[in-house]
Amino acid sequence: CSGSNFSASSPVFSLDQCRRKVHKFGLFSDLWPDNRSSRAYCMSTEGNDYCMSTEGNESVFHETDPKMLYYEKQYPTLVSPLRDCRLGGVPVFVMLPLNIVNMNGQLMKRKAMNVSLMALKSAGVEGVMVNVWWGVVEKDVPGRYNWTGYLEIVEMARRHSLKVQAVLSFHQCGGHSGDSCWIPLPAWVSEEIAKNPDLAYTDREGRRNSECISLGCDTLPVLKGRSPIQVYSDLMRSFRDAFKGFLGQTITEVQLGMGPGGELRYPSYAANALTWQSLGIGEFQCYDKYMSASLKACAEEIGKGEWGVGGPRDTGGYKQWPEETGFFKTNGSWNTPYGRFFLKWYSSMLLMHGERISAAAETIFRGTGSKLSGKVGGIHWHYGTESHSAELTAGYFNTSMNDGYLPIAQMFGRHGVTLSCTCFEMLDAEQKPFNANCSPEGLLRQVTFAARKSHVPLSGENSITRFDEKSQNQIIKNSWLCLDDSLYKEEYEPICSFSFLRMSEQLFRKDNWNRFVRFVRQMADGRTFHPWEARRRRAESRFQAQALMVEAGAATSCQ
Repeated sequence: CSGSNFSASSPVFSLDQCRRKVHKFGLFSDLWPDNRSSRAYCMSTEGNDYCMSTEGNESVFHETDPKMLYYEKQYPTLVSPLRDCRLGGVPVFVMLPLNIVNMNGQLMKRKAMNVSLMALKSAGVEGVMVNVWWGVVEKDVPGRYNWTGYLEIVEMARRHSLKVQAVLSFHQCGGHSGDSCWIPLPAWVSEEIAKNPDLAYTDREGRRNSECISLGCDTLPVLKGRSPIQVYSDLMRSFRDAFKGFLGQTITEVQLGMGPGGELRYPSYAANALTWQSLGIGEFQCYDKYMSASLKACAEEIGKGEWGVGGPRDTGGYKQWPEETGFFKTNGSWNTPYGRFFLKWYSSMLLMHGERISAAAETIFRGTGSKLSGKVGGIHWHYGTESHSAELTAGYFNTSMNDGYLPIAQMFGRHGVTLSCTCFEMLDAEQKPFNANCSPEGLLRQVTFAARKSHVPLSGENSITRFDEKSQNQIIKNSWLCLDDSLYKEEYEPICSFSFLRMSEQLFRKDNWNRFVRFVRQMADGRTFHPWEARRRRAESRFQAQALMVEAGAATSCQ
């Protein structure tokens, strides 16, 4: 680097380190690759242009600050050399309406959807996310699959040069944040649950939750002679064969459904408002006969048969808060030998479920060119308590004394699965009025560290549809994994993609659309815009979107 604050004798910095240095002096105006060399970069500061060159050094660039050297030694997986950084920013995908394909397997409102995709492409979106519902594809007869509507939407995306993230959804749709329709499990699966209610998750009071199959019977032939894992695997094979012409080119990612909402977790907070309210602790879902048998066997194996008779008895109910219970309160029984045994068993069952699905998918999709991903829940309420009660009931053994996300990241890493997480738009300060010790930022920071420590790529989503600049700036910050520490406010290798929740009529309203276009391009640039850039982008977005917005908005009526 050169200039008033840099000299020829200064050390050579990586691009991100130089960006931080210039920010420190308040000079940063712009930074771009120098066309004369693939290893040189130009920078504009206070009206003057400067150039930097790596001079062929392929290693982590030299930094003389002893604090930085110490930090790199302490957290080597968090400091990325320039060659590993995504200089082009973070690609943005947009989630399509949940029921773009109806229960008969037909694509809804083709003309409006076509115009909507055209508008998204004009905004600079990388692609779209499509939920592929088990209840639609294998609706009536086991082993008979109908991919017609999904093939049509993927082909439509390809015509518009959009990529597709396909979400294999082995759960029912309805009752969760962002859900706007009802898509049940396949009819033949519901019939099996009616015959054998223990196929559904069950709480302490015997209430059944059939939004997905209990993981307790993962390997048992309970679905007309096939195990749930076999059923999921057969559908994945059929998907691979039906979409072989798209995998790796148009379909760049296959997200694996692993539980309610597609997330690797238990349905601890039910969709039924009569049993759960926002920010409650939820309940353990381990009382079907298959889960009960596993708990009993594990307790007997360690010579503690009495620990295998059901779950904890002092956990309260769905609506309660941790300090109202004996198990979750500060210094509660969650931190006793029995509590740790139960929580380890409960979380291990969830981890094995994720491992089975990931291992099957790794084998099935090997060589297709499409990457795999899995999603964890953004359960940020009561994160600030010792017990992290809401996370415990969801299956994450995450407390003030135990990291519940590192084992999940490591498991995904063994099978080449990208870790996806929500809450990217949320700020701790906005959650304070709820008085529930919420910390979406703390949760995301912990998941980020788990992913980096496990060398697992991270992708992100927003939990709630918002179009305000405050939430968009938070997404940009989190997408570049800006982690606060006592030495620097660091930037690391960014997330591999961000999926925006969700395409709707609201998205195509003029003000929302203009902000969204600017947000997409900020993400692509990997930094926030300066005022003159913002004005130019707004003008561009108005010009590009004017002819598309009104017609594209009609697509949301299929939601």
